[in-house]
Amino acid sequence: MNSQLKRGTLELCVLSTLDGGDCYGYELVNKISQCMHVTEGTIYPLMKRLKESDTIDSYIVESSEGPPRKYYKLTDTGKEELERLKNEWFEFVDSINNLLKGVVNNDS
Repeated sequence: MNSQLKRGTLELCVLSTLDGGDCYGYELVNKISQCMHVTEGTIYPLMKRLKESDTIDSYIVESSEGPPRKYYKLTDTGKEELERLKNEWFEFVDSINNLLKGVVNNDS
């Protein structure tokens, strides 16, 4: 997948994944990697930025299989942002699909 396209959709993918339930970082990378290749080095800077903007929050859970894990969860602000991004995404996809099909609005 084109790296610019991936970068533009990664936040939407992270928020959508967290909307399905809290995840720790490695788990989040694995879930998103099912549809596009991402690495922890790509995810963690985004997670830091999302946390600073109060879009996500984190908490620590003790693990019986090693060190404690930091889990991430969507905040109310994050849920609002997810809805905004999803609406924007679907409008964008519809517009591009119409263009590719030759169905364009010439009222511009």
